[in-house]
Amino acid sequence: MNIRSLTRGDGVVIGAAVLLFIASFLDIYSIDGAPSSADIPSAWASGPLLLSVFLAGIIGAALVVVAHGLPQVPKVAGLDLGQFGVAFTVFAAWSALGNVFDPMGGVDNVGSASDNGVGAGTGLILGLVATVVMAAAAIAAPLVPALQAALVPAPKPAAPQPYGGQPQGGYGYPGAQQSPYGQPQQGQPFGGQQPQQTVPAADFSPFWFAVPVPRPLFPEDGSPTPIAELAPGTWYLAVEQRGPALVAQTQDGRRGVLQDTSGIQRG
Repeated sequence: MNIRSLTRGDGVVIGAAVLLFIASFLDIYSIDGAPSSADIPSAWASGPLLLSVFLAGIIGAALVVVAHGLPQVPKVAGLDLGQFGVAFTVFAAWSALGNVFDPMGGVDNVGSASDNGVGAGTGLILGLVATVVMAAAAIAAPLVPALQAALVPAPKPAAPQPYGGQPQGGYGYPGAQQSPYGQPQQGQPFGGQQPQQTVPAADFSPFWFAVPVPRPLFPEDGSPTPIAELAPGTWYLAVEQRGPALVAQTQDGRRGVLQDTSGIQRG
């Protein structure tokens, strides 16, 4: 799991999940005139409340964050884990709202909560706040640019290096040496087949960059199937410019075309 691929929206979801976990240990009822020593139950003493609000919200938050941190998101029944996570957070917020309005639930037949002096406790109220914030962040994260920024900023390299060089502590396998641009790799016969290269424009200088959100890297021959996905928090080397697009090199040495260059961070 790539921590640097998480966004500020994921940070809000994580914070709300922590608040929800804390709220699960607080009183779910507020009883008028009850002494401070009264043993008022928490969500862990109520199975329906624990499952429908607190555990559902925490599970939803975990699915959202894990889906954004994986390079390839698993799918279940045609939906990825992130979509399942959003659905869980919305369900948890809806259930929390119902429990705040009717904390007594199934025992209403002995009188309304207001008649018995019973109201929503701190645990229920904080649970509602946490699940609403969580659901709102999970839904808005793909839509609001401010929430799409990287949660952990990518470290800047010391200085851009010429194409074929390897930065100290940069991306890929540290200390690995790359062959000079255009020369055969070790173990490849001289004169063997080489990928066709396009000479960069005279006024273009290779530079390091990072993407703000995951973006596909397409083959140089124009095929529509991506060969890789560039992840936020990782520095890539731009080796050529083709109009508004960039030819970039991945961590394992593959080259491809980054068609969407909006919002990239240059090193």
